[in-house]
Amino acid sequence: MEWVLTATGRSPTNIAVIKYWGKRDEALILPVNDSISVTLDPDHLSATTTVAVSPSFDRDRMWLNGNEISLSGGRFQSCLREIRKRAGDVKDEKKGVHIGKEDWEKLHVHIVSYNNFPTAAGLASSAAGFACLVFTLAKLMNVSENEAALSSIARQGSGSACRSLYGGFVKWVKGEEANGSDSGAVQLVDESYWSDLVVIIAVVSSRQKETSSTSGMRDSVLTSALLQHRAEIIVPKRIRQMEEAIKNRDFGSFASLACADSNQFHAICLDTTPPIFYMNDTSHRIINMVERWRQFEGAPQVAYTFDAGPNAVLIAPNRKVAASLLQRLLFFFPPTPETKLESYIVGETSILQEAGVQAAKDLDSLPLPSEVKDKNNVQKYPGSISYFICTSPGKGPILLSEEHSLVNPATGLPFK
Repeated sequence: MEWVLTATGRSPTNIAVIKYWGKRDEALILPVNDSISVTLDPDHLSATTTVAVSPSFDRDRMWLNGNEISLSGGRFQSCLREIRKRAGDVKDEKKGVHIGKEDWEKLHVHIVSYNNFPTAAGLASSAAGFACLVFTLAKLMNVSENEAALSSIARQGSGSACRSLYGGFVKWVKGEEANGSDSGAVQLVDESYWSDLVVIIAVVSSRQKETSSTSGMRDSVLTSALLQHRAEIIVPKRIRQMEEAIKNRDFGSFASLACADSNQFHAICLDTTPPIFYMNDTSHRIINMVERWRQFEGAPQVAYTFDAGPNAVLIAPNRKVAASLLQRLLFFFPPTPETKLESYIVGETSILQEAGVQAAKDLDSLPLPSEVKDKNNVQKYPGSISYFICTSPGKGPILLSEEHSLVNPATGLPFK
């Protein structure tokens, strides 16, 4: 076995609050409208990727979540090609290695990646994955490009991946140029700007969605009469309003815009031929719960948004409201008796205590939500939510130390 050089990175996922849906160019992944997202804490939702290079590797190979997958797809090849084009000189004195710029085209890579959350279930796993791939390849190959340039490369792997190159709130500018040179992400504010926000994700299903985002977007562009109207008329106004709401930390406006845009995105899915059903009955029940709470209080209490899947992303303005939200979720959607509480709430679990839940027995004494008028006619749906992830806005990609490597340096293959 000859020398093996590795780099390991971790990149977060992001959830759009003004949605990206539809491409004006399929090959370059250029969107029909701008979008805005919030990056989530990578401790709870992220991809970790190790990239290894060695003269002994005879081809490019990749393993995702323990399974080897093909790298022949155009999206992977675009990212690899663009990073190799920008690679610089790399020296490792300990191993006596010197790789010149011109050598990268002849060397093959092994890529090992895993997500710490469900893949292809509507939680933007491809965004985290491609952002991590591009970021880590750039570190290994000593690419000097800044985040903006890497963002445009990540976009060619998965559109929303361009937003995962930054923390906090991020805007993806759709651009106007046919070659996509002006289509990339910019950070609006970092993760510390609105640090009071708490995000609770209700994982309704971790199964892979029936209609992929790629094919769903393609069908919507071809058949939905609403999509073009949304892209040209609705979204530009909403983008300006959302930027203002974030700048002013105006949660009422933020929540109203996020909910409205999520609902419109799914309306376009229904307006597509054949119609696309990403949400299910549990998704709709969560929306009804949030809307009843809003109507009772006379103002938005939490924001909800659903990507291309049934899982609800719920954003609260602070921990106090988040605790009330978690109480309601556990009241209406309790775990089944055999479910352990520690596997039902993951991530920032301390919020359980603030919700008054120390043990499973406390679920029986959760308070009746104030907006419920007839306590004798309350319907609950035990077991309809797989688990909850409690998290918050987070930072962008980081480089990890060698001890986090997913590649065995003696073999160049994944650790078992």
